[in-house]
Amino acid sequence: MGLTRDAVKSMGGLTVQPTTALVEVDPDDVAVFILPGGDRWEQQLVEPELVAALKTLETRAVPIAAICAATTAVARAGLLSGRRHTSNGREYLKHHVPDYVGSAMYVEAPAVRDRGLITASGLADVEFAQEIMAELGVLSDSDRASWTSLFRGGRLPSGAT
Repeated sequence: MGLTRDAVKSMGGLTVQPTTALVEVDPDDVAVFILPGGDRWEQQLVEPELVAALKTLETRAVPIAAICAATTAVARAGLLSGRRHTSNGREYLKHHVPDYVGSAMYVEAPAVRDRGLITASGLADVEFAQEIMAELGVLSDSDRASWTSLFRGGRLPSGAT
């Protein structure tokens, strides 16, 4: 899914061809809406149609996940208000979102999940995935912990074969 069906080039030079435009998305068909990180969030305002889509998804209780600079988009959309959240740092959010008022709910943690909103630092890809899996009920708590340990530490948990 993209803002449009036009091809998008990532920061790393990867071209992605969306098969669906944002306006075509049916919230009933969305298990989780993931906003990937990237410097576009720091350099551009959030499109009004994306803000509207995020608010619709929130109203419909569809989980929303944002990592790295994408946390600025959910901040600009007003989704951090009253929710525990994290980002690339409290000062980072204040710098990129001048009207950011959620400072009291900011948590110094790699990833935070609060009432359907998942936020993560750009260095917390594994923890971000873990929180998405938890929100969706994928794996048991102990299996998610093992998965996180495996992918964060690069080793099978002791006793695993």
